[in-house]
Amino acid sequence: MNWKAVFLTFGKILLGIFLFLVLVALITLTQVDRSPIAEQDFYRQTMDNLARLPFESSKGENWLAGWGKANVTPSEPVDLVGYAPRGPYEFIQDSSYVKTIVLSNGKQKLAWLNYELLIVHPSLAQSVREKILTEFPDFSQIHFTATHTHSGMGGYMPGLLGSLAFGGFDPKIVDLISERSLLAIKQARSSMDTVMINFKKSDAGLLVANRFVKDGPTDPFVRQLVFTKNSGEKACLLTFSAHATCLSSKFMGLSGDYPFYLMEKMEEREFDFSLFASGTVGSHRPLPVGNTPNAIQAYAHSLDSLVSLKMTRFATVKNPRIKTATLPLRLREPHLRISDEIRIRPWLFNQLLGETKPHIQLTLIGNVLMITSSGEISGVFYEKWENLAKEKGLHLIITTFNGGYMGYITPDELYDENYHEVREMNWYGPGNGYYFDQLIQESIRRIVL
Repeated sequence: MNWKAVFLTFGKILLGIFLFLVLVALITLTQVDRSPIAEQDFYRQTMDNLARLPFESSKGENWLAGWGKANVTPSEPVDLVGYAPRGPYEFIQDSSYVKTIVLSNGKQKLAWLNYELLIVHPSLAQSVREKILTEFPDFSQIHFTATHTHSGMGGYMPGLLGSLAFGGFDPKIVDLISERSLLAIKQARSSMDTVMINFKKSDAGLLVANRFVKDGPTDPFVRQLVFTKNSGEKACLLTFSAHATCLSSKFMGLSGDYPFYLMEKMEEREFDFSLFASGTVGSHRPLPVGNTPNAIQAYAHSLDSLVSLKMTRFATVKNPRIKTATLPLRLREPHLRISDEIRIRPWLFNQLLGETKPHIQLTLIGNVLMITSSGEISGVFYEKWENLAKEKGLHLIITTFNGGYMGYITPDELYDENYHEVREMNWYGPGNGYYFDQLIQESIRRIVL
């Protein structure tokens, strides 16, 4: 045997493999961009757009509101979404609902839609929005929210990663959710009546913690808008910042996690209708005593008790004015990292994730400012923003998962720490925390001009 020829052939094969891998790396990988974010064109353009943002505004005679809900539980099991791929749910622990509140001052009309889902994907939001606006084109804004349950159903996320990890895409599921959303909107519109609106804020800090920094800062508050009809019927829209991750990743039932049970408790105690919208859940985890359904119901009961007993602020929203705007966001190139300094190229990110629809909506309801984000904002920023809003005479409510998803927005000093939120889920690179901090602050200043 000619060993020299064998070695030469083997060497050529290894060289070919090496060159192929180098070529693949060049095509798919690039360096992390750490250039200052405030110097980037996309940053300046977004801030300029915010400074010139046109608002639709009106002042009416009084407040009108109505609410409705519809069951969106599939007729057959579908994949669970959250944690990691788990396959179809094996039983129904809790039915899934779409809930909505419609608010008007007689001149502008708003709707909040909430789903017991992990997120509201842009394609799902588009389908729902088109379905509603075709029949009711008079809405100034439609807000999407999610409970962010990690034991909810899939079937509404197109794209490669959606197929691999998020339950895939089933047009029948999207049609089901869209049809039931329209049904809930119809119920809400048909039940509209004059209401009084109150803003409430309660301290639930005993039941939430920083997910990564021991004894780190949190946003501990439950915030509510309470709508009371002349008949005495009451509904509330509430936000809280703890992730809906009480149930174990091994749990194979369809469930809304603690938000489902919290809404149940609130409707048993005081309200005819309750809608939960995830707040600034980035960096925040719940503190249940266990991960069984009974333990989570106990957690929800404790949370409901704190909401009713530890109120720190109460205000009546008297002025029936509405002011709305939507701001599309420009972002740094996608930064899905595989190491500290290496990320996959944007084209590959886009193939995996598809559209993310980055945007925020600004909504002034009397003196309550609602900012709805498509990103998973960390609550550690909230205190600064709320203090600024208070200086402007405003109460601040922030919600997330608004018909899009752009990953986590976390403090920049954590960017190089080995945390899941900043390692795999901070999709738009270093400086994103500063960007959103400035964006929210300027939004608060802009709304009062």
